[in-house]
Amino acid sequence: MSVQKKVLAGCEVAVIEVQPSMNPPVRYNGRVWIRVGPRRASATAEEECRLTEKRHAANLPFDQRPVAGCSLGDLDLGLFQQVYLPAAVAIDVLAANKRTLEQQLASLRFLSSDGIPNAAALLAFGKDPRSWLPGAYIQFVRFDGLEITDPIRHQKEISGPLPQLLRQMDEVLDANISVASDVRSSATEVQHPDYPPVALQQLVRNAIMHRSYETTHAPARVYWFSDRVEIHSPGGLYGHVTPENFGQPGVTDYRNPVLAEAIKVLGYVQRFGMGIPLARKALEANGNPPLELSPEPSAVLVAMRRQA
Repeated sequence: MSVQKKVLAGCEVAVIEVQPSMNPPVRYNGRVWIRVGPRRASATAEEECRLTEKRHAANLPFDQRPVAGCSLGDLDLGLFQQVYLPAAVAIDVLAANKRTLEQQLASLRFLSSDGIPNAAALLAFGKDPRSWLPGAYIQFVRFDGLEITDPIRHQKEISGPLPQLLRQMDEVLDANISVASDVRSSATEVQHPDYPPVALQQLVRNAIMHRSYETTHAPARVYWFSDRVEIHSPGGLYGHVTPENFGQPGVTDYRNPVLAEAIKVLGYVQRFGMGIPLARKALEANGNPPLELSPEPSAVLVAMRRQA
């Protein structure tokens, strides 16, 4: 905190400047206070959780922190060189820079300064990401009914490095979509999926991108009921995303910025902050009910209702 004397229109004014704490949340008289626009307020449990996650602005995000005991031998370096690197860096630049493999990984923020792979590297190219990050998988369950207690028709745990995980998840979603055909005339056939693939893909990718890998070992979950699909993402909203602005176009913040960049480099998202708006647009065009969003302090739930 700094205090200065200024002269404004002939009057002396005391100017007090309070910088954000490097170690939030800060308690005073047993309360955590936050600034909400022009006023102050007592932080809710959810807001206090977000402050704790952003402790020490100088600290690296979780996905950039080196993983103790991990080495280059735990990464699928062929996957990095053959799939990721050509998508991330122009071919002529790769041919000209003559960097070593370690330098290439470090330049794309997958290695620490002392050459240790970080969490993002394990998620993107790890030979076995779950051995280091137990929650790094998707639990898919198809129920024969409307409740979690109804019989299970099919279940699958989807894991592996990021390109494999995303590809397999798309295949599972495609296999479970039902398509009805409407023959309007002898030459015209209109197909109506019960869920638009774009909406399912965007929301599942959001769950992978924005979930917490640090504070929980729970998987991301896709529960497919007879009347709806629920997608659970462990970890609440992050940063400046709040229950009030959640889902608005362009409103986003990144718990896992390197992982988010990797998903974009691999071509699974084109624009950040547009996943939910794109899903809403696809649902509306397909005739599905509006998307349901339920952000909670420890998880985010989105639900899509089946097309009538």
